[in-house]
Amino acid sequence: MRSTPASPPDALRRRLLRGLATAILGVGLLGLSLPALADGPWQRLDAARSVLGDTPPHTEGLVLDLPLVSEDGSAVALTVGFEGRLAEGDYIERIDLFASDNPSPEIASFHLTPMSGKPEISTRVRLNETQRVIAIATSRQGEQFATAREVRVTVSGCLMRGDDAPPEPLSNARVSVPSRFTAGQPEEVRTLINHPMETGLREGANGETLPRHIVERFRVSLNGETAFEAELHQSISANPYLRFHLSPEAGGEAVFEWRDDRGESARHEASFELG
Repeated sequence: MRSTPASPPDALRRRLLRGLATAILGVGLLGLSLPALADGPWQRLDAARSVLGDTPPHTEGLVLDLPLVSEDGSAVALTVGFEGRLAEGDYIERIDLFASDNPSPEIASFHLTPMSGKPEISTRVRLNETQRVIAIATSRQGEQFATAREVRVTVSGCLMRGDDAPPEPLSNARVSVPSRFTAGQPEEVRTLINHPMETGLREGANGETLPRHIVERFRVSLNGETAFEAELHQSISANPYLRFHLSPEAGGEAVFEWRDDRGESARHEASFELG
């Protein structure tokens, strides 16, 4: 039995389908690595994209440690650190943190120097609901790294009621800093200060919204030179806690300074030696 030749429309349709399949396969093979790098929650958050720009970040090297589940979203422990490799002479100069589904996504921006010693920072953050926390690290020479972790939140940390008569803001500064450093060896420093870090979203006992009142800046200087600095936002928990590292180049004096959005400030001084 002689087969009937395909009509011109059928043949054309098959050629078009074959061409389309080839094009899709080619794009998939040639472009596989780019989407893998570019696709991440940082690409879907405007605040994070404003830090990254148009260049896809590296997705290895930056580590974000958070609990998988938090029963209290008002104080979620967070540690971010860099464990990757950089070019000789380069160092991590900035680390930005974001909460993708908080009313305001910015958590904090940390500015590091060679005197910071080690790019690892711990703090406590507020999370409004189950969401992803995003970290972006930028090196002095412009290398960028990104990572994200999902945290399941049982009770909202931004809107929950709390104590309407907190301790006096910027009081009782507590600083743990070594009295002696070893040259070239980063040492851990911890700070804590009383402050409500009021988001401007929470209702007080009378049902009225409490006004926003947060610590906005924290700075550490060694012998008059900035060694570590932080820009804090309303997603930082009440009584801001920070753990970071210092590696001074000479003995002398360390000054710790906090400033809030009402212009109030606090200061703590500590002397140290270099062994």
